[in-house]
Amino acid sequence: MHRMLHRLGSARYASRGTRLVAALVLTVLVGAVPLAASAAPSQGTYIVRAGDTLSSIAARYGVSTKTLARSNGIANVNLIYLGQRLVVPGAGSAPAPAKRSAPAAATGGVYIVRSGDTLGKIAARYGTSVSALMRANGIANPNRIWVGQRLVIGKGGAAPKPAPVATGARSGRWIDINLSRQRLTAYQGNTPVATFVISGGLPRTPTVVGNFRVQTKLRSTLMRGPGYYLPNVPYTMYFYRGYAIHGTYWHNNFGRPMSHGCVNMRTSDAGWLFNWASVGTPVRTHW
Repeated sequence: MHRMLHRLGSARYASRGTRLVAALVLTVLVGAVPLAASAAPSQGTYIVRAGDTLSSIAARYGVSTKTLARSNGIANVNLIYLGQRLVVPGAGSAPAPAKRSAPAAATGGVYIVRSGDTLGKIAARYGTSVSALMRANGIANPNRIWVGQRLVIGKGGAAPKPAPVATGARSGRWIDINLSRQRLTAYQGNTPVATFVISGGLPRTPTVVGNFRVQTKLRSTLMRGPGYYLPNVPYTMYFYRGYAIHGTYWHNNFGRPMSHGCVNMRTSDAGWLFNWASVGTPVRTHW
């Protein structure tokens, strides 16, 4: 009986040893499988240049704007800045050549009502109708909108395009804003009339770049947004959506970026410019 038990124990040990060897062999075989098939996708980096948008960069690299924003922790796809390093997931070392494509169809958006707005003005700016805006926002009386109200712009309305400004010889009054030098210069034709030090947008809230025109003039207005509340902002001239040239009483650090995207000026300088310029005056912002 003792010998029989010994034989059974030996057989059981041999069986367990066989299974252990088999497991080791399987581990070695699995470990020998190349890992290339399961490796994480390669990543590239891109440095934002003047004129770039997140969507144009995404198109060049063949990724979606949403993926690019998510990979870089960008909450607002319209806010990128010069010199920003973007991680491009799944990209090689160089982007695909930029392709010219047909303009995208209008997709609508949201507009925040400002002082002096009417439903008719907003409709004209976005290329839609008053009745379409009323339907999209459940408005019964077109004369009853209020400052700060968020209006949905239906699919028939595109984002307003800046009015083109000639880049060659000029005539009449126009405003040049050099963000690299933090200087604003008022011109009569090609002759500078006055120049002022300014504070443009901070890197994460940059001033929009392009050719625009003064759209609205307000001698005093309330400005508020995430992290700021500024009553009685003097000599305000909106030139594109929420971007404006205005006087500044809350800081004196002119000559360096300080703003949420607007062009800050000393109040006395902004007053001079406000009285010199009119609605429709061309505004050119650039680096």
